[in-house]
Amino acid sequence: MAEAGTGPSKVAWQVMWNRLVSVVEEQARALIRTAFSPSVREAGDLSAGVYDAQGRMLAQAVTGTPGHVNAMAEAVGHFIRRIGRQNMFEGDVYLTNNPWEGTGHLHDITVVTPVFREGILIGFFACTAHVTDIGGRGFGADGESIYEEGLHLPIMKFAERGRVDETLLTLIRANVREPDQLVGDIYALAACNEVGLRRLHDMLGEFALSDLAGLAAFILEHSRAATLARIKALAPGSATASMTIDGYERPIDLCVRVTIEGERILADWAGSSGVDAKGINVPLVYTKAYTAYALKCAIAPEIPNNAGSLAPFEITAPENTIVNALPPAPVALRHVIGHMLPDVVFGALDELMPGTVPAEGAGALCNFQLSLRPRSDAPPPPGVRRAEVLMFNSGGSGARPALDGLNATAFPSGVMTMPVEAIEHAGPVIVWRKELRPDSGGPGRQRGGLGQVMEVGAREGHEFHLSAMLDRLRHPARGRRGGGPGAATIITREDGTPLGGKGRHFVPHGGRVHMAFPGGGGYGPAEERARALVERDLALGYISAETARDLHGLSTERIAEVLARARRGEIFGGEQP
Repeated sequence: MAEAGTGPSKVAWQVMWNRLVSVVEEQARALIRTAFSPSVREAGDLSAGVYDAQGRMLAQAVTGTPGHVNAMAEAVGHFIRRIGRQNMFEGDVYLTNNPWEGTGHLHDITVVTPVFREGILIGFFACTAHVTDIGGRGFGADGESIYEEGLHLPIMKFAERGRVDETLLTLIRANVREPDQLVGDIYALAACNEVGLRRLHDMLGEFALSDLAGLAAFILEHSRAATLARIKALAPGSATASMTIDGYERPIDLCVRVTIEGERILADWAGSSGVDAKGINVPLVYTKAYTAYALKCAIAPEIPNNAGSLAPFEITAPENTIVNALPPAPVALRHVIGHMLPDVVFGALDELMPGTVPAEGAGALCNFQLSLRPRSDAPPPPGVRRAEVLMFNSGGSGARPALDGLNATAFPSGVMTMPVEAIEHAGPVIVWRKELRPDSGGPGRQRGGLGQVMEVGAREGHEFHLSAMLDRLRHPARGRRGGGPGAATIITREDGTPLGGKGRHFVPHGGRVHMAFPGGGGYGPAEERARALVERDLALGYISAETARDLHGLSTERIAEVLARARRGEIFGGEQP
């Protein structure tokens, strides 16, 4: 497989590259198997990657979120600078949750492990996981500075030469509500890097490599060249787009200019709203992560994600805007803004690359956290306990130029919706209802994806605070190219009393919270939707009889016939209703 006098052939390097990807995927799987937090085990809110000795990302695991992976791409450089190469030793493990040098907020722990071979530093493994609690006010948007949002762990050593810093662990345990869970997650992060490290050593031995330098050069050069080829094939130009979303107490404007220029693509967020008083601000590293992700999805989706393929995308934002908030701005819910950024970028790309990008979707994850405690209005029964339960949920994604949007699917984050069984196992929570939300997908030639309906409460003897992290109550996802908007978010008490989309809401013993999550926008005019697809939507319960009649023109007789066939279990359009 080697060419005479030139070292490994291109085929051999490609085999090694594929093997490296399998190494980091096993690294991520080790984290999923060993993590304590349900958000990691069940939702996949994590990332894992391998880096060369300069801190450049070479490969990422398929499992993981763009916000973690692309933000973590810059993080290893901060670890090298802060720790210093001269202070790095075999057996070390480093960590941080610094929002500006990690992945954007205190609830993400990033762990980095140096790789030594024959005493020489040759690279790094890094991983990130979202943790349920980090102290402070708890996960939510209510803080007005980073100091209120939890325990800040600067870049530091978790272990030196194989010995864990027990003083650090004591400090962590004293400042969080779920100490066993958090410490367990930190050990899981360290263990997953160790799995990657061992598999990498096996690989290097198998291919007779002393370091990663040659493989890194091959990966980064080919990835960058492939991305540049895609960019050069595009017509040069510039376009702007904007989006208004709910914010906390006032609407937020997000504005971007995307420029295709020679061997690079520029995205500038000038014109976006200023820093907010509450914890929805975004550090620049997270803005870069989701902006680059949107550009890659549209322009070079098949090219592996690494430092080389990310290099041609240049992202800027003015300081002290909501997309480049500086310390000590509160940033706990940076994802609520950050997850909206790809749809804004797509708005600009729709002018530059017509017929390529989808309509707007739900964007931000429909998350909420329950802080449960014994009821205070009467003596609680035995066995009542305190608990923190975080739930990951999704609205619908936007319709695509040739396909409907995906129902209850997290785009752009890519995390999975947590099963009801896992939620109820994590604490004294009852999920009374969780189902798709009919008529929530925006109408169009291609229909937007459906959101969900949820109803949650607590087990007997408990009351709770619900920390809402929702958007699109007042600004639903917009359709594209004539498509209609998706349904807006709704959150109420059991009696119909409206609740805010962000912030803490007290729910007394026996109370429930009802939530309807948003749908994605439609693509193209609704009158162009194929009649067979309308009938299939009706049979599957995606749209109501009223929508089929009033919007799509189905007769009362035809609606009755379709519904009768659906009740008999007949197949519509290749799907079993």
